[in-house]
Amino acid sequence: MSESKLAGQFFDAAIGLLQRVRDEESPGIAAAGTAIADAVAAGNRLFAFGAGHSSLPAQDVVYRAGGLALMNFLAVPGTAGVDVMPATLGSALERVDGLAGAVLDSSPASAGDVLVIISLSGRNALPVEMAMNARALGLTVIGVTSVAYATGTKSRHASGGFLKDHCDIVLDSKIAVGDAELTLDGIDAPFAPASTVVTSAIMQAVMAAAAGELAARGLEPPLLRSGNVDGGHEWNGRVMAEYRDRIFFRH
Repeated sequence: MSESKLAGQFFDAAIGLLQRVRDEESPGIAAAGTAIADAVAAGNRLFAFGAGHSSLPAQDVVYRAGGLALMNFLAVPGTAGVDVMPATLGSALERVDGLAGAVLDSSPASAGDVLVIISLSGRNALPVEMAMNARALGLTVIGVTSVAYATGTKSRHASGGFLKDHCDIVLDSKIAVGDAELTLDGIDAPFAPASTVVTSAIMQAVMAAAAGELAARGLEPPLLRSGNVDGGHEWNGRVMAEYRDRIFFRH
């Protein structure tokens, strides 16, 4: 099989997943957008969290041209990417009990805020406890996960529960267990993961829904512009000054 045919198969798989999410998750995406708009309108704050590669869609909506300036990344040291040495430490930290509580207790998140938790499997202690503790603090929790993992794997949290069990709103990415879309004779492992493509699309769809909901209420969404277009820096400076008490990625 040619390399170009494999590449095309991946695009087809990703497009199919995006269509499924669009058609099947639209009520949840609308609800998530409304929850975020509610928080913005009420003067509350927005946070996104993900560990490992699930941090990528979270980071994609923080300090983003065309995105909401109020979305903050809730960082858990050592878990946000592959900059940790060894990289396997990040995976190990996801299984540590009590870490989520310590992070939330030292963060600016409080009752009325919204926290989006991204975890493909939703089975590790960190995202499960993050959701449980956030709800106990009075935050609205939106979980972005693959619901298939709840039946295809076992939870690593002491409760036996998954992320989806502790959220106010659950958005299902439809990613199959294992996160690999392609197989080929002569290659022993499945390959070509699509979770980042699909989950990032979900996050941007939620942000779009939130912006539309704010506009429908007669409120100007606090959006950032690209710094690479004329006037972008000036626009962003005004937005950040107006909402500085709810933006935590700036000094």
